[in-house]
Amino acid sequence: MSDFKIIGPVTFDQAIDETSTTQKAPLGMIVLAEDQASTGYGVGEFIYLAGVASTAVGSWVTIADNQTTALAVADGIGQVAVAMSANVASQWGWYQIGGQAAGLVLTGFVATTSAGFLTSTAGSLDDADVAGDFVLGAVSVSARDTPSSGLAEFQLNRPSVSDGLDN
Repeated sequence: MSDFKIIGPVTFDQAIDETSTTQKAPLGMIVLAEDQASTGYGVGEFIYLAGVASTAVGSWVTIADNQTTALAVADGIGQVAVAMSANVASQWGWYQIGGQAAGLVLTGFVATTSAGFLTSTAGSLDDADVAGDFVLGAVSVSARDTPSSGLAEFQLNRPSVSDGLDN
């Protein structure tokens, strides 16, 4: 798996892949981090947010105006990000919004260069075209189970969904 470390002049007492019961950075803070693992994902962009129940590593979430998250589901609207930790309710953590990321996908996900779509399964994407649930700014670059079980790799560029845009 990846091992992102914050780069640049800003540092926080919370690693990218950790969750905390204490808020350790301003909500909405965006940082750059570089993958130090053999996965070689390069530099990614991450945002600090409040968690939501049932979040797992790789969960897709939508971001509310108050910098809280909701597990992404069909008909969702807003900016989309990938959880870097099991950041549940009453906790805080980092979510990826740029660069190469590993996100949860459904069992039938097979595409390797495809768009992702929100589903009725909270926190997971699929490659089946669902009108209105196209996640703009997230393109898969691997099939399911790469880099590990239940995940696929995506190239992210501040993804979002509008519940009306279809590819």
